[in-house]
Amino acid sequence: MPLQPLTPSVRLLRRQPNPQPRFKTPVRTPKPIPPFAFLTKSPVVSVLMSPRKPKSPTLSESKTAIQKSIFSSRNGLGAYIADPASYPSSRVITYSDAFVTIHDLYPKSSIHLLLLPRDPSKNLQDPFTALADPVFCAQVQAEVRKLRMLVAKELKRRFGRDSALEQRREQALEKGEEEGHEGRDWSQDVMAGIHARPSMNHLHIHILSRDFHSDCMRHRKHYNSFHTGFFIDVDDFPLAEDDPRRDPGRVGFLNKEFRCWRCEKDFGKSFAALKRHLEDEFEDWKKV
Repeated sequence: MPLQPLTPSVRLLRRQPNPQPRFKTPVRTPKPIPPFAFLTKSPVVSVLMSPRKPKSPTLSESKTAIQKSIFSSRNGLGAYIADPASYPSSRVITYSDAFVTIHDLYPKSSIHLLLLPRDPSKNLQDPFTALADPVFCAQVQAEVRKLRMLVAKELKRRFGRDSALEQRREQALEKGEEEGHEGRDWSQDVMAGIHARPSMNHLHIHILSRDFHSDCMRHRKHYNSFHTGFFIDVDDFPLAEDDPRRDPGRVGFLNKEFRCWRCEKDFGKSFAALKRHLEDEFEDWKKV
């Protein structure tokens, strides 16, 4: 069938393929909804979403904050003296009106305790002055003897199974041969003393095993502060006025060359070599 020519109306529509409507419908733009607005319609959620008032610290938290602000830096031991009951048994071991015993926060041996006298007339004095008082010195020494035995018992509990002397004693007891088999005297492996120039202001006495096996033994001064005259045995007090340990800087204890505490091998200035050697000595020491 032949195509018919386009009429004017058809041609007009072809020229305007998208005819616009005569009247435009206005477009309404919705108002923005605030985030989580739909949640706040619920009274319960509204309370939860409202800003919270800051939580008031508890009494123990307030005391801890005060202690940290007062007993900071070199006065840190004062917090234990002031309120030992506020600390857990993992930190404070025993306390009385006269003394507090704590675990050293940075132990230099497998067992390392600190004895803190509580007498306010003594505990901020330097050790030479405080322990020049014979009565106070005797009280400290008596308390140290108790702690020596406590540390000795703990050493036996930890390492007794490795000790040849302890094993022979156990074998003898099984056979009923107690006489002549007293086992290992662990108290001989306990040191107790004071640094000639303490790092903390409050008077404190170190009671520690002499193995020097600890991750906190990191610097040369750590070792020499316990294995030279810088560390003064508590039983040596009161010191004579002319005792050279009163002036550790002049003697140079902390700068001395390293010697093994057990075999006296000389390591010169090599702390790294000493540390490796101490690991071997620790294993051998346990087996005695």
